[in-house]
Amino acid sequence: MKKAILSIAIFAITLTTSTEVTAQDFPKMDVSPMDAASYPVNWRNADKLVKVIYSRPQLKGRDLDKLAPKGKVWRTGANEAAEITFYNDVIFGGSKVKKGTYTLFTIPADGEWTIILSNQKNVWGSYFYKKDEDVVRVTGKVSKSKKSLESFSIVFTGEEDEATMHLGWANTIISVPVAKK
Repeated sequence: MKKAILSIAIFAITLTTSTEVTAQDFPKMDVSPMDAASYPVNWRNADKLVKVIYSRPQLKGRDLDKLAPKGKVWRTGANEAAEITFYNDVIFGGSKVKKGTYTLFTIPADGEWTIILSNQKNVWGSYFYKKDEDVVRVTGKVSKSKKSLESFSIVFTGEEDEATMHLGWANTIISVPVAKK
């Protein structure tokens, strides 16, 4: 009898301390899913110039100015601030930048946006942004799109070692050149 009780106790302990993961242990899809954009765009080309990792918020009937307020530092996406990695020394928006990973912040405005590369890492939003951590601030050219983008998106266009990073949301597109130094 004692052996049966001991066996049941060991079995019960084993069940409660199991490290097995079930489907219910995984979180549901984030409403602003993480994405990445890189140049060259072709996934088969491993010799990248730049890659951005960011989250993609959606408008959902809201106004862009409420989600990315003019004149205020914005995290450039949702959730964590976007991170940009340069795999070579580059000229970013006309300024020299050493290869490495930086946090990408922006300041929206009517005619042009300020694009900020910061030494801060692992930053949630722009709540803890520190200007003294800026590496460079450049100006992004603003244009308008006829078709509205529901989800914030980043895409690169270009040829060889010269690219343009495009940030798009609603009817606004911000463009910044990136070239291998």
